[in-house]
Amino acid sequence: MNSRALSPFMQTFESLPDALPIFPLANALLLPAGRLPLNIFEPRYLNMIEDAMLGERLVGMIQPTPEPTTIQSVSTPKLYEIGCAGRITDYAETEDGRLEIILSGLCRFTIKNELSGVRGYRLIKPDWSAFVDDYLQAKEPTADILGTFKSALEHFLHQRNIPADWELFQKLSTNSLVSSLVNVLPLDTEDRQMLLEANTLESRIRTFTAILEGSVSSSQTRH
Repeated sequence: MNSRALSPFMQTFESLPDALPIFPLANALLLPAGRLPLNIFEPRYLNMIEDAMLGERLVGMIQPTPEPTTIQSVSTPKLYEIGCAGRITDYAETEDGRLEIILSGLCRFTIKNELSGVRGYRLIKPDWSAFVDDYLQAKEPTADILGTFKSALEHFLHQRNIPADWELFQKLSTNSLVSSLVNVLPLDTEDRQMLLEANTLESRIRTFTAILEGSVSSSQTRH
């Protein structure tokens, strides 16, 4: 399998850092080779993005676990073990003090341990070793697998009365389609995490299909 095409500004696997700022955000999933637009306004995360822009431009996106909220967990929520690092590839300052950025997904990581925070945001020591394949060009799923996925997606959207631009869907690569859908569809946090942790694009598509079919079946049972 070939290496995936990367911008010459992107870090190679060997140059990924030993420390990574993290942005814990529920229901915002970054996948390898995906893109995630973010609107930054909280002071500690403004600090984080400003520091990242002065350094390696890498931010680790990771979901908080869906546990009961406590006073402590509001500022330092418990996290899933696996997230995805993205490089800031678009950056704009707004007149009202926000930052609008786009993260381009580079490589997943496991949290090895948490380091002392910096300027209000959290910092970790990432373990990249299990995810070297994120640098490879994803093998496209077979037509049968894709057909089953799109059928499940169609049923899911119809049941939820969600409009779909199928002409646009047809133009997107499979990876781009999945990366877009995971952040716009009403999925559970656990479902999004399963999609992130799937090892290959094919397994991600199979997992996504099972999630959509399970949701449709569960809704039909309730009615």
